[in-house]
Amino acid sequence: MKTVQANGVSINVHDEGTGTPILFVHGFPLDHSMWRGQLNSLVSEFRVIAPDLRGFGATTVTDGVVTMETHADDLAALLDELGIEHSRKIILCGLSMGGYIAWQFHRKYKDRLLGLILCDTRAIADSPEVVANRKKLAATVLEHGTEPVAAAMMPNLFSAASNENRQHTVELTRQCLLATSPQGIAAASLGMAERPDVTADLPSIETPTLLIVGVEDRISTVDEMRGIADAMPNSEFFVVPEAGHMSPLENPEAVNAAIRKFAARL
Repeated sequence: MKTVQANGVSINVHDEGTGTPILFVHGFPLDHSMWRGQLNSLVSEFRVIAPDLRGFGATTVTDGVVTMETHADDLAALLDELGIEHSRKIILCGLSMGGYIAWQFHRKYKDRLLGLILCDTRAIADSPEVVANRKKLAATVLEHGTEPVAAAMMPNLFSAASNENRQHTVELTRQCLLATSPQGIAAASLGMAERPDVTADLPSIETPTLLIVGVEDRISTVDEMRGIADAMPNSEFFVVPEAGHMSPLENPEAVNAAIRKFAARL
């Protein structure tokens, strides 16, 4: 791990290997460590880059609201600081909130993309009810800390198979969530509540895209993600067995195989 100054914040980032860069963008409210199954396996073939996003892990915490566009700007500045020129195109792989950030990265920096990998994410904006829940979560975490967030989120993250057979992985995820900055969680939650609906943009996204979803994902369902894939002109779709919302953590072997197959065709 190293610290890089980019876009006014200190970003903690894992950067290892050579070859085509894959930028791994973690979900809410975790950090880069959720990609350990990918970083360890793919480093011999790719340059694997996995930052802690603003407000998470060991990266600078920003109070208030941090939008998905701000995260995308952070990532573009990080690539610059890592010496990855615009002519050196990358694959961006984001999960859940990382997918929301990927939409904004594509909107502003699509010339830097060789491909997109979108794991367990959504294209629609939040409903008024979900916006209210995100604002409530932000207020709760600032007042009561991360325990209530963990209690609310953990039951929806993993498949039944993972809860039974990958208990160590589940517990590491819970501990990561508990250790996250309350201010970082609040700022990102409010930022997600403001994110735009990108559904109408899907048919115009020509960047090759792999959509990955856990078969038991209850947050971004198989049917919803299949609909996103169907709307995109240059997409592939992969359902991960024995996985829920955290598919890269739950079944890294299957996800890594899908990433390798996708990258080989680019």
